[in-house]
Amino acid sequence: MDVPGFLLLEDGTLFRGVIRGAMVTTVAEVVFTTNMSGYQEVFTDPSYRGQIVVMTAPMLGNYGVNPADPESGAPQVAGVICRELARTYSNWRAEGDLESYLAAAQIPLLEGVDTRQLTRHLRTAGVVNGVVGMGTEPTDEARAALDACPSMEGLDLASRVTTHEAYEWGNPQAPHHVVAYDFGIKRNILRLFDDAGCRVTVVPAQTPASDVLAMAPDGVFLSNGPGDPDAIAYAPATIRAIAEREVPIFGICLGHQLLGLTYGASTAKMPYGHRGGNHPVREVATGRILITSQNHGFAVQGSEASIPGAPDLEVTHVNLNDGTVEGLRHRELPIFAVQYHPEAAPGPHDARPLFGQFMERVRKSQG
Repeated sequence: MDVPGFLLLEDGTLFRGVIRGAMVTTVAEVVFTTNMSGYQEVFTDPSYRGQIVVMTAPMLGNYGVNPADPESGAPQVAGVICRELARTYSNWRAEGDLESYLAAAQIPLLEGVDTRQLTRHLRTAGVVNGVVGMGTEPTDEARAALDACPSMEGLDLASRVTTHEAYEWGNPQAPHHVVAYDFGIKRNILRLFDDAGCRVTVVPAQTPASDVLAMAPDGVFLSNGPGDPDAIAYAPATIRAIAEREVPIFGICLGHQLLGLTYGASTAKMPYGHRGGNHPVREVATGRILITSQNHGFAVQGSEASIPGAPDLEVTHVNLNDGTVEGLRHRELPIFAVQYHPEAAPGPHDARPLFGQFMERVRKSQG
């Protein structure tokens, strides 16, 4: 028997549907992604921690779930909203169905929502907090939980998703050693570093610069992650201390924002962010257009011309939809970062050569 459910937004907008997955109530920021596939990678991306994700693809779950696609050890989303959940799945790699996968992780899925209408609402009103629960009408308890849900602004979620202990990834005999700060790192990033001939030491988000420098890394990576970059107050001083030793640094997503903050830039919450696998980005130096995978709700303030407050930084990429800063580099030090996800998973591979560019800087620094 179908269990009725609802999504109530903090602006009072109500959507009704049927609850699948876990029969629990959840509150979080409601965002949408334009990915047409790759739902398992989306749901396990730590950058989605603390968010209810609206899937704009009309059907979900048709190819099941498998043990190879997750980008972290468990689903990270607070809830899922979809138009239709497939009742059967078909894929040679599949080992289970999506509904059971989410239920095991205690994540509710609300099916039967007009996700086109919901997405248009979020694009107009901006992302807001919401509550998913059972029943045709929100209960007083659900409304109270929604009222108590904190804004994403001011939240340091990186410290919640980061590893608690350092660990190694890749061939121990690899010719290059990269230390990766885990603010919510995706596994495909580690796979690509392994493919590039790197041994990676993944360290917790609050690891002191002195500990990292003592490892004598050939390069340092600043990962993606969730939450407000301004709330990660411990990161800029650490990044600057490493940069002053002229160690090559590469940042993605949250790492990009933290590099901006390190050198005087500011960040701000976007109206509804960039999430999906089809965002066009222009490379300033060449005019080349990249179709990129993105997942962020905050952005470095600036334009193609400059980044206010950060004269040492140069803009390298801009978003073609809204002109936001999508890439930056230091004018003198071997440091660069991008707002989008060159490792994709899911998404196009247009930007994957950026890993090669980082490795060129690593090899050059080795002499």
